[in-house]
Amino acid sequence: MVALREYTLDVVEAYASYRNNKIIFDNGYDKVPNPFTLKDAEDFINLQTDKAIPERKLIYWKDQFVGEIGITINTDVFRLSAEMGYFIAAPFWGHGIASEAIKLMVDYSFKTFEIIRIKAGVFSFNKASMRVLEKNGFYLESIKKDAVIKNGVILDDYIWVQLKRKRN
Repeated sequence: MVALREYTLDVVEAYASYRNNKIIFDNGYDKVPNPFTLKDAEDFINLQTDKAIPERKLIYWKDQFVGEIGITINTDVFRLSAEMGYFIAAPFWGHGIASEAIKLMVDYSFKTFEIIRIKAGVFSFNKASMRVLEKNGFYLESIKKDAVIKNGVILDDYIWVQLKRKRN
């Protein structure tokens, strides 16, 4: 069973360890430090615990911390939209955890925040993430050609979207 929980420092060592996976780093933004130190983990977790209403959650599977998921709410004219990101630690891949976590996070986000749209950008090589988003009712809105540079390689950015009004 998958559950989303608020951040606590008791997972700081596992969090730092899980973030130091090349595949996870290769699928995310460069703003995430690499290597990801214990201090980086502490700072990030403390930042999350300071928020009155959390936009990010830790993912637990069978009562064990296995990853994280969250949204970033946009501003200005895009303030009703959010961007979602997530990762599952490598030892837990292949158990359907991401799919359940996405469903829980989408439900939480639409109920908790004044948003009507959640998008997730996926690099062109990450077919597994595209499948899990589609499985959760996201649709492929666009492919931004040559929009990303990661590790010196120019990639397409697949934009997957779920609208609140389209949900069951």
